[in-house]
Amino acid sequence: IYAGGLRWVLRHQPLTLLAALATLALTVLLYIVVPKGFFPVQDTGVIQGISEAPQSVSFAAMSQRQQALADIILKDPAVVSLSSYIGVDGDNATLNSGRLLINLKPHAERDLTASEVIQRLQPEVDKLSDIRLFMQPVQDLTIEDRVSRTQYQFSMSSPDAELLTLWSERLVEALGKRSELTDVASDLQDNGLQVYLNIDRDAASRVGVTVANITDALYDAFGQRQISTIYTQASQYRVVLQAASGSELGPAALEQIHVKTTDGAQVKLSSLARVEQRQAQLAIAHLGQFPAVMMSFNLAPGVALGKAVQVIEQVEQDIGMPIGVQTQFQGAAEAFQASLSSTLLLILAAVVTMYIVLGVLYESYIHPITILSTLPSAAVGALLALLISGNDLGMIAIIGIILLIGIVKKN
Repeated sequence: IYAGGLRWVLRHQPLTLLAALATLALTVLLYIVVPKGFFPVQDTGVIQGISEAPQSVSFAAMSQRQQALADIILKDPAVVSLSSYIGVDGDNATLNSGRLLINLKPHAERDLTASEVIQRLQPEVDKLSDIRLFMQPVQDLTIEDRVSRTQYQFSMSSPDAELLTLWSERLVEALGKRSELTDVASDLQDNGLQVYLNIDRDAASRVGVTVANITDALYDAFGQRQISTIYTQASQYRVVLQAASGSELGPAALEQIHVKTTDGAQVKLSSLARVEQRQAQLAIAHLGQFPAVMMSFNLAPGVALGKAVQVIEQVEQDIGMPIGVQTQFQGAAEAFQASLSSTLLLILAAVVTMYIVLGVLYESYIHPITILSTLPSAAVGALLALLISGNDLGMIAIIGIILLIGIVKKN
């Protein structure tokens, strides 16, 4: 069979050359068509969750809502345990956000992957209308430099804070309508509440109350003032002064706070001051010294990162993003964009290296080309396998193609 095939090829050399060129063209076409990705999502058995409640939520209310999330998650048969955190620290910049670290059962004891567990949990936690949960599988290899709600990030920055706020809201709304993306959100939080106390200085001076007296009264009630320390043989305990835990909070609490006058009488604070509530930003992010908003998004099942990048860039054009707002992918999405330009160079470098090695072995400039001419047919098979299996052309696939080049050279 081999001898007969060889004789046929030698008799039809133009047709053979045309087939080789057609295979090369098909390889280029498949490379353009195949979805582009980065690193595949691992199943490490751990899921990270970022919770977000309304911006005016109190610590006590946030605690209750976080516990409600934990109760729902622990009911899932694939979950073995979880850790939950709320409060402001190095990772949580605001009080209305929290973190969950969800530990799954070993692979042998569950039928679903971590991503599939997330898809099963999401409808259940979405039933809670007063808190939202963003989940993603924890990865062994990550290049993110910050804690994010989702796997991928996209930043917007502008010297004009009002312009940035306007267009970030428009972009989030537009991206949320695209089926290729899920969990679209931004870290813009400008709907918090601040209480301003407008003191009637004339009324306060008539009864002998100073601004310092009012400040001290407020600090005693809400500032957790340390007034003493109790020392024992084993430890020491700080004595903290604050309003009773059963006291009413909010603006109505001023009705319960009294200020001492110069003659020793007690005056209600509400008779000396008026409360005004205003909106305030909970946190202000910066990127390169400019105000910034960080978008976060996940990929819908079956969607490659390259497709998501194209969708975001197209949506920017569709809504008419002004030049005064600068956009940039961050973290893994940014590294993916950078890898697009270097992937072809990497493959070309591998081919050139193989040519040099073969040229040294055969002491010829022509014979290595004969061997390397089989690469397009091998690449066609690799790219078709990716398309048929529904996988994208990511870093692992690129490594496989480079190994394929080595196998072809060896054969």
